[in-house]
Amino acid sequence: MQIQERKLRWRLGALVGAGMLLLALYPQINLWVLRGRDWNGAYAYNDVDEVAYAAYLEALIEGRPRRNDPYTRRDDTANNQQPESLFSIQFIPPYSVALVARTFGLDASQVMMWMGALAALATALALFWLLGMLTGDDRIAATGALMVLCLGTLACAQGAIIQLLGRGWAYPYLPFLRRYLPALPFPLFFIFCALVWRSISNEKRRAFYAYAVGAGVSFGVLVYSYFYLWTTALAWLGCFALLLLITKPEGWRRDFKSLGVTAALAVAALLPYTILLSNRATTMDSVQLLTYTRRPDLFRPPMLIGMAVLAILIYAVQRGRLQWRERRTLFAAAFACTPTVVFNQQVITGRSLQPIHYEVFIVNYVAAFAVVLTAALLWRTTALAEKRKQTSRLLIFVALITFGWGVVEADVTTHVVDDQNLIRDDAVPVGRLLKKLSQEREAAGASEGAVFAPDLIEGDDLPTLAPQGLLWARHLHVFSGATWEENKERFYQQVYYSGLDAEWLSNELENGNYVVIIALFGWGRHHDRLTVNSTPLTHEEITAEANRYAEYIANFNRERAARFPLSYIVMDADGALDFSNLDRWYERDAGERVGKFMLYRVKLKS
Repeated sequence: MQIQERKLRWRLGALVGAGMLLLALYPQINLWVLRGRDWNGAYAYNDVDEVAYAAYLEALIEGRPRRNDPYTRRDDTANNQQPESLFSIQFIPPYSVALVARTFGLDASQVMMWMGALAALATALALFWLLGMLTGDDRIAATGALMVLCLGTLACAQGAIIQLLGRGWAYPYLPFLRRYLPALPFPLFFIFCALVWRSISNEKRRAFYAYAVGAGVSFGVLVYSYFYLWTTALAWLGCFALLLLITKPEGWRRDFKSLGVTAALAVAALLPYTILLSNRATTMDSVQLLTYTRRPDLFRPPMLIGMAVLAILIYAVQRGRLQWRERRTLFAAAFACTPTVVFNQQVITGRSLQPIHYEVFIVNYVAAFAVVLTAALLWRTTALAEKRKQTSRLLIFVALITFGWGVVEADVTTHVVDDQNLIRDDAVPVGRLLKKLSQEREAAGASEGAVFAPDLIEGDDLPTLAPQGLLWARHLHVFSGATWEENKERFYQQVYYSGLDAEWLSNELENGNYVVIIALFGWGRHHDRLTVNSTPLTHEEITAEANRYAEYIANFNRERAARFPLSYIVMDADGALDFSNLDRWYERDAGERVGKFMLYRVKLKS
């Protein structure tokens, strides 16, 4: 099968990019509509983890060091060096955005609004370019790019289909757009694949090596951007190299020269990365659920899709529709094999790291790409493919159906977090006031304690809005500033100051409150999706934990209260909070109403 490369009509790629840009902006438009003139400036988040990324980004915009903890306000200094965290190692995307934000005087909330839209546009163009080169047809490239991005969530059996089938809440929203990871480096994965293709398919010596170097550099950027992207890129490159070695198409030795250049640059990028990992926080492995296992993982949807595509390719080769020694066929087969390698690498390495992140954030799109590329290659061998007008009509129909599903995906998953986004927007004014108060204290040379925020949604978002640390928040443990033991004690104090006793804690654990379970036992105990060795909580563990908390509050004293001193309380103005425990240790003023929240200034009693 010979495919002649033609000059791509980039207006088709731009059209796809514009459509994805609109889908990326849909949650923000939805929030604007819900709030109307009462909008306070909050960005609409698509994923609850985005608050942690935004908090770290805001810290960099403020000029704080790479190793910082926006939740405890502990920064890396000469006298108090901080270990590496997940955020400080994956530093290229936030530093890039922070540089732009500083240049234009923007804060994290403002850049978060548009970051996803730009990432969607860039990813659509990257996919259009890659598919255009592989198929030689920009119409197929445009339709295929839409299919990969709009159907990627469906490929991992997540998103809107869950809610539409009555199996639970729709989640997540177009996962490749989670900001800033994997959204920002996501298009680079497909650019990396495109550069590999350009290198092996280019006859000119200078271009041959230039594209190979470009592929190596893009891989290096992925290494310091998002773990699940660069490891998937490595798996794909390994699959492609192995297929080349097995089939040995004409000129395969030359191909390996290109892959060798790319691999050498990849190794060079990984050497400093290993040094950073060796300095990681002690909590990082447990937070990221690093599991030691050799058990195979065989039934994830993207893997099943990949195996089905590989079976179709083998059948097509046997029937003479495709040729194994044709590099495009090997390219498609490499994408089809990648899910199996990624989900089962632990059989060799003995280590598994939250495979759900592969399933939702990248390998589902790899499987969808394998489907699209294989379908396109087979389509080129049919007689109908020669009838341009009929082909165009069919592709337009497929594109419209695909984009329509993308709209459904965006709409259903967006409304799942409407209430949370409204709370976050209501909290913006109190965040601005806290920022002003912090500046005044800094100017006066006065020290400042943490914020106690009983509303977990509002509290989780405060580090993006204000510079103060927090007593406890849902994402506090993902940074390196606090040990696991400290995070647990902070949670105890959060619950104690909220007037809640051990019976409440026991009931919440029994009823599966995931926030409480994660705070006390970690991510791996509340759901079996996150780790291959998940074990549910036992009644004995719940009883023991409730008893520990009961003992903690029974022996609570001023020394414990002073361990994490408070300066402010932020709570719902219309909510009811039992202040009896907190008032034993703190002096509290009359409070100030700020929109829908009350701000209290507190001082530890003598």
